[in-house]
Amino acid sequence: MTAANASDRIVVWSDDYLDYDWGRAHPMNPVRLDLTMTLARELGLLAGIEPVRPEPAADAELLRIHAPDYLAAVRRVGAGPADRAPSSADLPYGLGSADNPIFPRMHEAASAVVGGTLAGARAIAAGQVRRAVSIGGGMHHAMRSSASGFCVYNDAAVAISWLLDHGFDRIAYVDVDVHHGDGVQAAFYADPRVLTVSLHQHPATLWPMTGWPTEIGTGAAEGTAINLAIHPGTTDAVWLRGFDAIVPGALAAFRPQILISQCGVDTHREDPLADLSLTVDGQRAAFLAMRHLADRFTEGRWLALGGGGYGLVRVVPRAWTHLIAAALDRPVEPHTPIPPGWAEHATARAPRVELPTTMSDGGDTAFRRWDGPGATPESGVPEVDRMLTRMDAGILATRRATFGLLGLDPEDPRD
Repeated sequence: MTAANASDRIVVWSDDYLDYDWGRAHPMNPVRLDLTMTLARELGLLAGIEPVRPEPAADAELLRIHAPDYLAAVRRVGAGPADRAPSSADLPYGLGSADNPIFPRMHEAASAVVGGTLAGARAIAAGQVRRAVSIGGGMHHAMRSSASGFCVYNDAAVAISWLLDHGFDRIAYVDVDVHHGDGVQAAFYADPRVLTVSLHQHPATLWPMTGWPTEIGTGAAEGTAINLAIHPGTTDAVWLRGFDAIVPGALAAFRPQILISQCGVDTHREDPLADLSLTVDGQRAAFLAMRHLADRFTEGRWLALGGGGYGLVRVVPRAWTHLIAAALDRPVEPHTPIPPGWAEHATARAPRVELPTTMSDGGDTAFRRWDGPGATPESGVPEVDRMLTRMDAGILATRRATFGLLGLDPEDPRD
């Protein structure tokens, strides 16, 4: 596929995303979205592009994934006083916990997020665009009957369900958030039409403690849930080695018609909730790799979503601006200086945060490809060698669990 023209891609955005607000003390502060869109505008990425403002998702769409009683509970708590304590009836739905405190108009805010992801999916399905990006989306932990991990409604799962009913029967979902994409995996664990691939911090070391290589799908869907567990401290080049050893081969075998990416950036070395050590440069490389895979396997059909990321000022705005740039084919070079207008806006929003000066952390994204069992390279640096050894063991465990079921040779690096 040739590079997209201006009519081939959209940015989905609504100020209603900023109402998805768990409170000032909560890690997921919508300031990260405001700062991202401001940075994208200041860098000129949105010149000539009018973001698509979506409608909130209707109940009929939410019910594709979520139970009726759960929707009723979300509506009920969001309509009450902002400072009220959760009742015993709320807690089974995950509402009112420390992770998922009650906030006003919770249903309306979460429906807006789902509406944005659906708008992107519908535009791609209709052939209006090839690429769509919605940084407000990516709420991958929400379950059928409960909020989980800062997620009320599972927008990615709703969009996948909608696509399955509108002409698609091979959908690939690739999740690079530091936390396992458990909600999306659970929704399609028995559906062979959906490939879920999650690269996340090792479940022995991080919530939600799922995403082991042995979670492979069930019944006719065996082999369509793929999980790469990554050890704490993993840096750009080693993480990218793992991505390259798993994702392209899986997509080549599955032959998807569309790629949906959850692009959480809590893999960053400064993220306060996790322990991987990627830089903005490594995250940018991952986004570009996913765009390339969409061009290679899905005729460019790519729906890119946000997700986690709690470096609200220094990390998320730069990383997701690179994501928007990748989707729009308007690359932002890593050495690009931070625009003064954004710095002024960011200082007003977070006056005590030291701001970055460029769109790069100076990360090293050059990596050696996985060459099969027993071929782990030696760097001469003990810490790096341990990291490579752990990654290669994880690669092999994941490939042995799933690649044979996809008709691939788990030990052949060409697959």
